[in-house]
Amino acid sequence: MDPRNSAQDVVRCILCRDSVAPMYCKVCQIHLCKDCVEIHFSDSSKVHNVVPLTQYLTTLNYPMCRVHPTKQCELHCEQCGINICTQCISSKKHIGHKQVDILETFESKMEKLQKDLQELENSIYPKCQEVESNITVQKADLSKNSETLTKAIDEQGEVWHKEIDTIIRNLKSNVEEMESEHLVILNTQEDEITHTIFEIEQSIAELKKLLNSNDVCLVSEYKSRNAEFRRLPLQLKVSLPNFRPQEIHKDQLIEQFGSLSALSCTTENQQYSMSTLGAQTSPPERSLMDVPQVIKAIHTGYTPLYGATCLNGTEVWARGNNNMMELYNLRGDLVKSIRTKSGKIPHDTAITRSGDLVYTDYSDRTVNIVKNTQIQTVIRLQWYRPLNVCTTSTGDLLVVMDNEYRPTKVVRYSGSTEKQSILLDDKGQPLYSSGGYISENRNLDICVSDFGAHAVVVVNKAGKLRFTYNGHPSSSRKLFNPHGIATDSQGRILTADWDNQSIHILDQDGQFVRYIDNCHLEFPYTLCVDTRDNLFVAELDTRKVKKIQYYI
Repeated sequence: MDPRNSAQDVVRCILCRDSVAPMYCKVCQIHLCKDCVEIHFSDSSKVHNVVPLTQYLTTLNYPMCRVHPTKQCELHCEQCGINICTQCISSKKHIGHKQVDILETFESKMEKLQKDLQELENSIYPKCQEVESNITVQKADLSKNSETLTKAIDEQGEVWHKEIDTIIRNLKSNVEEMESEHLVILNTQEDEITHTIFEIEQSIAELKKLLNSNDVCLVSEYKSRNAEFRRLPLQLKVSLPNFRPQEIHKDQLIEQFGSLSALSCTTENQQYSMSTLGAQTSPPERSLMDVPQVIKAIHTGYTPLYGATCLNGTEVWARGNNNMMELYNLRGDLVKSIRTKSGKIPHDTAITRSGDLVYTDYSDRTVNIVKNTQIQTVIRLQWYRPLNVCTTSTGDLLVVMDNEYRPTKVVRYSGSTEKQSILLDDKGQPLYSSGGYISENRNLDICVSDFGAHAVVVVNKAGKLRFTYNGHPSSSRKLFNPHGIATDSQGRILTADWDNQSIHILDQDGQFVRYIDNCHLEFPYTLCVDTRDNLFVAELDTRKVKKIQYYI
């Protein structure tokens, strides 16, 4: 049935609330019966434009269904946030969802648009213009004052910099020379011991094979290599240099150099103060919503959908079971596609501070960065394979990697240089039982979802264990099964609980805060959070990336 006809059968007059309304006022956006039209015209505050409802409906552009392009949408599914047609309903994909007539959605949106327009034009916009004008004047004054201050500070700083820069330059040069010398020695010994370990492993396997063999010929030809292996490479004893800084008395230093008076800025709601030495500011405290809500569902082309990474608040990189990584906008339009350098499936993706795509290639043992359309291999591993990756606040890469014979570890890289390896706890036991997704928190903690241990493992920046989270006790829930992990501006940790169709939210000390389990989640696989603390959840089987608002 054509919705233009069905709508007229059910719409009632907004004034008398009884009669069928065959008329519509395009100015007031309300339905009227014929008897009430004259009453409506008596309101002379507006120039009304009343037309037959059928005429008005013919001017509307009804959307075509995205799933069934030949069908016209008649309803709007509130849970999925999309318009649907009769064939969508018959496919049973929206069973249990709240569905409203598309005209109701259109009219309610139009009313909201009208109210928003009036508020913007009459209130918000003039106030913003006033604030903008005031800011322009203040910025000019600020710029002039800052220029004067900067010039004075620079002149004083030049006197200090020359001597200090010379000292620092010489010390750094000495450090680099010593590091290069020691690194050559260590690399040589590492190559030797690695080769020896490999040969020992082969000998062990050969001995086990001979012990289980009845072949007299092979056993009689055996020659022991234990004497050779006993001659281990000599253990290097390196006396590392150290730096003994002289104590700096800040009060005396500032007094000698000069100081700034404090700057204070006041708004209607809050006062900000920056001291003479500067201040580190934290994001304002935000409250969690009582009922988180899906504000967008992005349909990708992947089945299964293995992951999604936020490029920004309006675009996400998605990956699945092929060698392509695809960029989608919030409408589900494909913006860009990148094929992996090796032609293999990417294992995980991340975004650098400059917006470049990073991906790990498990098969190729590499970590790669995509700059525009060019792929650069920045890390190539020999003994380990890279699993999951994240970028840090300083621009480093944190890579989770595994090896068939050695424990899983997390390695920090600056470019292609290894800076840190996180492997064992204080008792010498492996921190991780298997690979997992990884994220750096605001306090620089490193958070990993350990699949094998059914736990979230969190260490500090130095790699020392802070806590392990094994799920929140609940008799009605299955075993905690963490997959994707993300952190937000408040330092909270979010992890996708695969088996329980939910998201766990923890504070930065590992204390359970709450679940997100009301957004019709279906096997949430990976998570990411954008700069405005919107949560993006990639669902394995539905092909959807859901954008969820969970802060007020």
